[in-house]
Amino acid sequence: MIPRILTMLVALVLGSAAAAETIRLAVTTSFENSGLADVLLPAISEDLGLEVQLLVVGTGQALRLGEAGDVDAILVHSRTAEEAFVADGHGTYRREIMYNDFVFIGPKDDPAGVAEATSATDVLKRIGVTQPDFVSRGDDSGTHKKELALWQAADLSPERFGPWYREVGAGMGASLNTAAGLDAYILADRASWLNFGNKANLALLYAGDAALFNQYAYLAVNPERHPHVRNDLAVKLEEWLTGPRAAQLINGYAINGETLFVFNAKPE
Repeated sequence: MIPRILTMLVALVLGSAAAAETIRLAVTTSFENSGLADVLLPAISEDLGLEVQLLVVGTGQALRLGEAGDVDAILVHSRTAEEAFVADGHGTYRREIMYNDFVFIGPKDDPAGVAEATSATDVLKRIGVTQPDFVSRGDDSGTHKKELALWQAADLSPERFGPWYREVGAGMGASLNTAAGLDAYILADRASWLNFGNKANLALLYAGDAALFNQYAYLAVNPERHPHVRNDLAVKLEEWLTGPRAAQLINGYAINGETLFVFNAKPE
């Protein structure tokens, strides 16, 4: 009888230890603001017995956390920065998971005529001419990097702009709140916009340009650089994120009937 009780206790202890395994995942504020984490994390816990500890920051900061070995893996959306992270030996590889798109948000009366634009660069040229209030994330996030690339494509330089160009140095939700308060234009990811509650006088004015494509990718931190990282858990999570359960949950996540993300992970 005693050996059986001991066996049961050992099983309970081991089971609890397995359930308590935690992975540190740096994610973008746009991913967290979208609400998708609230869908995926319970399913990950159920299927893998894995607790995902999110560190919610901009893409630039997420990559720096990876470089320092402060997280086990990263989920971000800035391909150039991601590829440099892997090329420099900080990550083992880059795995695409899902995508959505960036959209231009602004006041419903649209003083810059953004809704009539023919391209993303045309949007910014119109804003550059009329100079209404424009809110920039200004935080080295994936969204901020995309915004700067679009200004460059439009042959415009934010560093030369006047006080109408407002860099807030904040996440997507806080930046949208600032835009709502100022009745200003802003570049946002579609998922964060759809999940944003304080829309005030703002509306989605322009979308659809291929330049606004927004790919999210998963990067495991290189254990050769940082032996303490849980690469085993990073690989385990990657397999789940690229599998059928994740595909179903990601493709099925919608607000008011509108899908926020499209799963596009490819088998290895």
